[in-house]
Amino acid sequence: MKKSLMLLVSLLVLTSLLLSACGGGSKQTSSSQTTEEQTPPQTTEQTGTEEKKSAEPFEITIRHTQVGADKQKRLAILTDVVKKVEADVEGLTINLDGVDSDVNRKEKLRGEMAAGNPPEIFDLFGSPDSKVYAKEGKLLDLTPILDELGIKDKFTSLAPFTYEGKIYGLPIGGSGEGFFYNKEYFQQKGLKPPTTMAELDNILDTIKKDGKVPLAAASKAGWVPLMLTNHLWSRYAGPDITAKFATGEAKWTDPNVIKGFAKHQEWVDKGYFKKGELGFEYGEYTTQFTSGEAILMYDGTWKSSVFKPGQSGEGMIGKVGFFNMPPVEGGIGDQTALMRDVNNGYGFSAAVADDPRKLEAVKLFIKYLYNEDMQIRGLVEDGVLPSMKLDEATLNANITDDLMKEIVAVLNSAQSSFPAFDALVQADVTTEISNIQIQKLIGKQTTPEKMAEALQKVQDEANAAAE
Repeated sequence: MKKSLMLLVSLLVLTSLLLSACGGGSKQTSSSQTTEEQTPPQTTEQTGTEEKKSAEPFEITIRHTQVGADKQKRLAILTDVVKKVEADVEGLTINLDGVDSDVNRKEKLRGEMAAGNPPEIFDLFGSPDSKVYAKEGKLLDLTPILDELGIKDKFTSLAPFTYEGKIYGLPIGGSGEGFFYNKEYFQQKGLKPPTTMAELDNILDTIKKDGKVPLAAASKAGWVPLMLTNHLWSRYAGPDITAKFATGEAKWTDPNVIKGFAKHQEWVDKGYFKKGELGFEYGEYTTQFTSGEAILMYDGTWKSSVFKPGQSGEGMIGKVGFFNMPPVEGGIGDQTALMRDVNNGYGFSAAVADDPRKLEAVKLFIKYLYNEDMQIRGLVEDGVLPSMKLDEATLNANITDDLMKEIVAVLNSAQSSFPAFDALVQADVTTEISNIQIQKLIGKQTTPEKMAEALQKVQDEANAAAE
């Protein structure tokens, strides 16, 4: 019993000594101080609460348009970035929401913006969409984030995503548009890339007589054929005319614009496109070319990604070339001008600013996606032209395949460029031409003149509403 009592006394003394030692830190606490004044225990308790709170799970959603077999490389890049962000932000889960580009831009995102509940990160079209959403206060101002990361001046252009001097989105890459052609077929038939529109007409006629499809076609989604139509009217009427529609300085009914529509209709009438094109999706467009059924395909430079090992066009590696739209006799303006822009990218919900953890995730997403390594990877693996300024020597060292070298040579030979029409005109005008008029022209339900009149009517209404 005495032994137990002595042991108990010893433990009490030891405990007392330990407590005294704990109180002998940088600040002594007397017994007369209140609980509020005893800061060390409070600090410990608060820190534990913050640690517990920071570990609580939370989610953000990234709406992307990297869907389909031909965009798997792009999706892989995005997925790698997501993994890095999740690893650096405790408790974070990122949900990837893949949606068709047209559906995202014209349906889902518009509806979400109107309801005030867009995803935290989403695929965003620069001009005019970002300006509309920024004006409504729906987009996160990225200007201070870019300053913090030191990359504000690293982009080739942020103009499509800039509103009133602030930046509301970031381009993921650049693109140009032109003709991909089957080099092997051209060599067999003694054909060469055309240097005039007349030469292109002769090539199309030769291919048609040979029993092949001259031009791949998939016009269920209007933006696909409009890539070609846009370049045609820009050859006949000048590369700067489209920018003047929204200001009223030019009209869709300009005779030279109508010539561009008429040229497209002429090629339809002569059977230069695959029959039934109004029922074909964009994915079938590529298949027509990679299968050898169609000899030419007008598309964006991003399409070069399919002609790589493991992709749908693997069998055509070394057999594909690229050329610009040839000059038109009597055409207005620079006849080497090429459709080129940095209008596709990512935007971020303004609501992110109210959540420090989500804001941190957004900063890391930008940091890990927008850098030299990812820009090079996008170029090499996916054929996406850089949206950031890269050293020419670095670019040359990383461009190893012949097709990409040919594409870069074509881009460099163009003396000027112009953005696609949907970056320049209002949404209602884009809807009219891409959802109604181009299909009616291809389906022979309208004429170039009537198409121009219908577009100008909608354009006048859009211009008046903007005043």
